[in-house]
Amino acid sequence: ALHDGEDKAVADAVQAHYQPRFAGDALPAGNIACAAALADKLDALVGFFGIGQVPTGDKDPFGLRRAALGVLRILMESPLPLDLGELIGAAENGFVPGVLTSAEAATQLHDFMLDRLRGYLRDAGHGQDVIEAVLAQRPTRIDLVPAKLDAVQKFLAHDAAQALAAANKRIGNILKKAEGAIPEPDVALLQEAAEKALFERVVQLSPLVKSHVANGDYADALLALSGVRAEVDRFFDEVMVNVDEPLTRANRLGLLKSLYEQLNAVADISRLAV
Repeated sequence: ALHDGEDKAVADAVQAHYQPRFAGDALPAGNIACAAALADKLDALVGFFGIGQVPTGDKDPFGLRRAALGVLRILMESPLPLDLGELIGAAENGFVPGVLTSAEAATQLHDFMLDRLRGYLRDAGHGQDVIEAVLAQRPTRIDLVPAKLDAVQKFLAHDAAQALAAANKRIGNILKKAEGAIPEPDVALLQEAAEKALFERVVQLSPLVKSHVANGDYADALLALSGVRAEVDRFFDEVMVNVDEPLTRANRLGLLKSLYEQLNAVADISRLAV
């Protein structure tokens, strides 16, 4: 490339875009090389998944596992603030329309990449429960995964972690069984002192948690949420959620849904329950 008069940055990108070629290999350096490497790997992944050539068992003749891991490492370790879903969409646009003929194919590719990430993080020494808590939310901003893993690991050491993880799991099961749309909680429909106390704490925590998450302060977000343990324990001790009266039942489900969304703002902490 240099001999043909190309710019040095372009020549370096041509050389580096195959990287990482194997486990532990260096990543391409610089934005041009990273862009070329991502485009090359994503083009292969989208193209082969688009025609149904998905690796099975030990068979991976086109090196798609290596390509997927290369994309993940570049995004996570460079790091690059790019959305994996948008990158897959951009790669798809390079083909004739309909290569990924359904949302199912795109989901299959995302699942494939998350499986590669799961194995990579496990090999790096992260605990399985911590990995599952973060990956359960099917992240697309791969560059944010390490910070979330660290935050969840710190949260695990907190006294309230197991109680909140169990409560989060219980809330998730209740919400799964709910029929119809769940409304936002209405303060006028609150009856019991325990549900009023939980509502007040949820309202108090909401802007704080959102601010921490928006700023990437995931450990602080989880630490703030640990303060809701007493109200959650009291709620489940004193309040019946699935009462016969439909407005009261729906309002209590709405309260739990609001709490559930906050508890899962960083990771699915129900995966931490033992």
